[in-house]
Amino acid sequence: MINETDLKHLRRCIELAKFALQVGDEPFGSVLVSANGDVLAEDHNHVSGGDYTQHPEFALARWAAENMTTDERSKATVYTSGEHCPMCAAAHGWVGLGRIVYVSSSKQLTQWLNAMDVVYTSRVRSLPIHEVIRDTTIEGPVPELVEEVRKLHRQFYAAKH
Repeated sequence: MINETDLKHLRRCIELAKFALQVGDEPFGSVLVSANGDVLAEDHNHVSGGDYTQHPEFALARWAAENMTTDERSKATVYTSGEHCPMCAAAHGWVGLGRIVYVSSSKQLTQWLNAMDVVYTSRVRSLPIHEVIRDTTIEGPVPELVEEVRKLHRQFYAAKH
């Protein structure tokens, strides 16, 4: 169940996504929060240089593996503006992070891109997180914030055309 604390962290993810957009990158942002509510790390997309593995969720999983115990990771929450892609979901699972909360789903993003006539070609399939990892609490999408994320993607793709 999404609460006010979750919404606060998700709003920060949206701020990070806005920053990514401002610096010419795809609008995604993520925050890693400890079990006691401390923000441990945050990041945004860095794929504009051509390395499409530079997703914030992947970076946070690597940070967690290097800086947290197994127990700490299992109790942490990753908040993100968009649902993890399969690469990020796998990284999340491999390092044993806990709960995932995302604003918009991969399915929604695909629908938005189709509505904008964006031809998106990727060799990686768009899969929901639960089809990539198991035994993880996954919450999203969050309807009250989805429109903000959709607008960021519209801005990003409008600027490209």
